[in-house]
Amino acid sequence: MEDTAGVKITKDMLIGDILRAYPQSMYALMECGMGCIGCPASQAESVADAAMVHGLDGDDIVKYLNEYIEASQKEAEIKAAEA
Repeated sequence: MEDTAGVKITKDMLIGDILRAYPQSMYALMECGMGCIGCPASQAESVADAAMVHGLDGDDIVKYLNEYIEASQKEAEIKAAEA
């Protein structure tokens, strides 16, 4: 498994690695139309490959994933500071 924590998501990263490093990304992927993230095959697919299979634009998915992850991390930091 590639260490992806703290790294921007790219099209060549595997869906499984992204989900392990950023579990919250599962919601972003489903919102993008990639509802089969639990499928064993998706774990070994790159974002680019998964996007192609679903007829989606990989660049759009990468952009959305990075924005989603950044926002969720900021939210977690705010909640931690308030605690």
